[in-house]
Amino acid sequence: MTELTGTLAEIRDDFQALEQNDRLQLLLEFADELPELPERYRDHPDLLERVEECQAPVFIFVEVDESDIVHLYATAPREAPTTRGFASILVQGLAGLTADEVLAVPDEYPQTLGLTQAVSPLRLRGMSALLGRAKRQVREKLAAA
Repeated sequence: MTELTGTLAEIRDDFQALEQNDRLQLLLEFADELPELPERYRDHPDLLERVEECQAPVFIFVEVDESDIVHLYATAPREAPTTRGFASILVQGLAGLTADEVLAVPDEYPQTLGLTQAVSPLRLRGMSALLGRAKRQVREKLAAA
């Protein structure tokens, strides 16, 4: 697995340093920290892509700016805190990374958080799908540039 650095590595290390019950609590704290969508997306939900693999309605959109920095935007309902927490982890963890750095994030990242006993495999698959969709959108943006 590629060695992670930066925020994603810090988040992973924070989860791994906790006991199982505390990991779930940390995930719920991330759920509360999911930023609101920028107004340009709130008014245009058609620009967002639904992540069908998630049980809850989760939508994402990726921008790659002129400096090759990735910006991930996500929305998930408050009544789906686990999924919302996963979205928040990725929004925060990918912030400030270049497109190449995002594409280098290991696909297995969600499994490294140590949540396999705290959440269902279906929910972990949803986080993997979130990461996969974000990476696909980054590749599409690079190809279009």
